[in-house]
Parts: sequence; structure tokens; C-alpha cells
Amino acid sequence: MGDYRKLKVWHKAHRLALFTYGVTERLPQAERFGLISQMRRAAVSVPANLAEGSARLGDRDMARILGIAIGSANELHYHFRLAADLGWISQETDQQAEKMTAEVRAMLDGLRRRLLERSSHKDRLNPPSS
Repeated sequence: MGDYRKLKVWHKAHRLALFTYGVTERLPQAERFGLISQMRRAAVSVPANLAEGSARLGDRDMARILGIAIGSANELHYHFRLAADLGWISQETDQQAEKMTAEVRAMLDGLRRRLLERSSHKDRLNPPSS
């Protein structure tokens, strides 16, 4: 895949991680080892998985890692919803997070599908020899 910093989705995921850090600075300090930690780990996992996956050799391996990143984005989306329902963040912040995570998830899913299609196409062109 090459340099992960050339991926538009990585930049959006990185901005989502920065946004998450900013929001979690304002959460109750009693949640430092609870929700704050969970949100930050999930947020950082998305661009970190893109960085890791871009160094992999195969499309299928990268697609698998993109699936993990999608799961982290879903987890983060839930954490924002929980924080909003607990009254710790505003509905506007939750909506902004929802928009950002939905965009990142869609981009990750699109990239994942393209890689799987390309991998499947390669397999049809180069069947295993017996």
C-alpha cells in the first residue's frame, strides 16, 4: 500500500482522533481510566491500524486490518453516544462525532471492498497450481 499518510481516510481518522482527545479533556476526571481511556484507544486505533496495514504485503491482510479499524470506529461512535446520554457532552458534539465516524467508516469500508475485489480478481487470474 505504501505511505499511509497519502491515504485520505488516514487524515480523516487522524482528525477524528484529535477531536476525540479534545472532547475527552472535558469529561469527568473520574472517567480517566474508564470511558476516557476507552474512547482514546478506539480513536487512535483507527489511524494506527491504517499505518500498520499500509506496511503489509497483501490486499487481504490490509482488508482484514481495515475490518479491525471499522470495528474501532463503531466502538468510538458508541462511546460518544454513551457520553451524550450521560450528559457529559452536548448533542451537537455527539452529532459531530457521529458525522465524522460515519465518514471514516464509509471510507474504510470502500477501501476494504476494493482491496477484496482486487484480491479476488488476482486469484481468478492466477489460480493455485496443483
